[in-house]
Amino acid sequence: MKKTLSILLAALMLLSVFSVMSVSAETAQGAPTGFKTWKALFAHAVSGSNDGDAWVAWQSEHNEDFVVANSSVKYFFLPSSTNENKVDVYNAFSAAVTVNGTEIGAGKTAAVSFETGKDYSVSAEGKTYTLRFMRSGAEAAIYVNNSDADGNGTELMSYLNVDKGRSARATGAIVTPDGKVDNTVIKKIKGRGNTTWGKPKKAYNITYDSKVSIAGMTKSKKYSILANYQDDSLSRNRFLYDLSDAVGMPYASDSRYVDFYANGFYWGSYQMAEKVEAGSSNLVNDFEEEDYLSEDGQSVNEDFPFVAEVDAGAGEGDYYVSISSGLKVTIKTPELAPGDVGYDEVKKYVKDKFTAFYNATASRTKDLSEVADVDSLATIYLINELGKNWDSGVSSTFFTYKPDENGTYKFYGSPVWDYDNSLGNAVGVLYELSDMGVYDYEEYTGWWCKYKGKSSRTKSSGNIMNRLSVNNSVTAAAKTIWKEKFIPAINHFAGTAVNKEIGKEFYTADEYYNLIKDSAAMNYTSGWLLNTGSWICDHSSLTTATYDAQKNVYSVNKYATSYASDFEGMYNYCRDWMISRAAWLSKEMADEIPTEEEVDNKGEESTEPAPTTPAVTQPTTENPTSGAVTKAKNPIKVKVASQKKLTVKLKKGKKATTKKTTLKAITVKNNKGGKVTYKVAKKDKKKVLKLKKNKIVVKKGAKKGTYTIKVKVSAKANKKYNAFSKTVTIKVKVKK
Repeated sequence: MKKTLSILLAALMLLSVFSVMSVSAETAQGAPTGFKTWKALFAHAVSGSNDGDAWVAWQSEHNEDFVVANSSVKYFFLPSSTNENKVDVYNAFSAAVTVNGTEIGAGKTAAVSFETGKDYSVSAEGKTYTLRFMRSGAEAAIYVNNSDADGNGTELMSYLNVDKGRSARATGAIVTPDGKVDNTVIKKIKGRGNTTWGKPKKAYNITYDSKVSIAGMTKSKKYSILANYQDDSLSRNRFLYDLSDAVGMPYASDSRYVDFYANGFYWGSYQMAEKVEAGSSNLVNDFEEEDYLSEDGQSVNEDFPFVAEVDAGAGEGDYYVSISSGLKVTIKTPELAPGDVGYDEVKKYVKDKFTAFYNATASRTKDLSEVADVDSLATIYLINELGKNWDSGVSSTFFTYKPDENGTYKFYGSPVWDYDNSLGNAVGVLYELSDMGVYDYEEYTGWWCKYKGKSSRTKSSGNIMNRLSVNNSVTAAAKTIWKEKFIPAINHFAGTAVNKEIGKEFYTADEYYNLIKDSAAMNYTSGWLLNTGSWICDHSSLTTATYDAQKNVYSVNKYATSYASDFEGMYNYCRDWMISRAAWLSKEMADEIPTEEEVDNKGEESTEPAPTTPAVTQPTTENPTSGAVTKAKNPIKVKVASQKKLTVKLKKGKKATTKKTTLKAITVKNNKGGKVTYKVAKKDKKKVLKLKKNKIVVKKGAKKGTYTIKVKVSAKANKKYNAFSKTVTIKVKVKK
């Protein structure tokens, strides 16, 4: 068992002793009753409330293995519902304590005044602690409590986190900034996610006993609470879910920034989203899961609606089918188990229908309106293209099969889901990128979906999003939808052309930031890391771009913007990458070829009025760390071994027998500008040569002869140096 799991119980308490006493409602008015307490101070989400569930203990910073960093420094991580300068504190120690001049008796609750950012000294049972208060601005707080999840005294999270298949009931509370507390019982909470489940900050599916609303969301029973552990902006999923809603995507999952608490422990900043599930009280609300059954419930209807997910990782325990291409499709609704009525019939029906749909997408000229709603296909393609979503067409790619307004069953591209691995967040798998012929994945420029899944060996793709991206009917619809819906929405997000109607579904970047910044501060102070893996991109700088639709001008800033290595910097990088990506796509989809400009943008606040017509532009910023630009020198020098023919002798025969035959043809001197990348020109990538770091590699199977390739050598800008690129031509002669 992983070390993380073995110490979860200790992590939950972050104190030396667990479960000193179980407090009842009679012990003290306004005391924790939803879970067992221990020797600590506890704060309630709402002043003057008698609720027993919405309590959180003070706790220390922990590392990724939940080991306490400094047990003498304690934090109260408070939700947005608390008063700005006063909070109800319960004392679970055996003697009275004093906090900021207020004495709290043992087993008693008192209102304590505080200031965020200020240190308070607290003595309790012979120990002295430093206490700090932090307060969130998130849209809600979610509390989940059960101190006996398995009937043997195991507290909830320690029980759940051992195995994703485990589930439990719980009490809890949904608390909004206005102080309203909803104590609807939780029917079931269980783990969710594939790769993300293996991370220390985990995600869960929550089913309530009855429909509830989370901070103004449509009432539903089923939600997914997303950790966004691998997204240092905590916002990539939120941006693309809300954008999908704003541009008319069917079943776009509504969501809210929330703080998540369990049994008195603060787990961090999360995103509470509508779960992808059918039913009148769920996200896909125009048909029921049971609609596949006949009226008597004993047989399967001739036609019925379903929700399916393209998921390469489907396997044992999943309800899925494989079509002839090897594509795996998980049946999300109806989700049946062996022995259920229609188990095999539903699988056959889904397989037949999805195979027909998949086969239709193979033709670029096929009018997909015969089998699908083209506008929704175009929209889900644009969302994946905008995000350069690594999982596009591989996993979390959903399609809904249902009757249209005329009663004809068709596929709809929806809902959208799982975009933490997008919007410039990931470096991608190098060998896969090379095989597809993609060399600009991290950058906001360059097409993505039309290459995703395409093999340079087979020149074909089994990736359904790839197929949609080159279908004539989809691309024609996409161009119109981009211009009419996406550009206005992105302009609203950027703050350059705010639209009240769009703002009902999709906020401005500044509005999102104000909602999440304090919650993020608590999240990262508690111990979670900003950079969570080697696959995360370098987010230190970006040369941003804009597009003016009125003038038909695409502009790239002359100087790069630098981003601080804190949450604000990482959030701003994500924001700017998304806006710059939209600018590039707008240029590419413009009716005429736009004029390109290089602008001398030093980050000053613009005094120009907002454009009256849609234009994808960058917002101004008052943040000196993320908006500052340096006029930097460029020290990088590139030297090619020879512009003449470079000779490689093969070991034997007329063909290369090894991939290790190399030429150190390119050298980079005085490289202080950051990571250097090498890219073979697209027209040359199919030739005998390829690149491995700064080496020219002769491919296995190469024939003798003379080869010419062009190589782009580039480095990103940083705080000291400008971005740099240079294309060099190399000729290589391969002989025996």
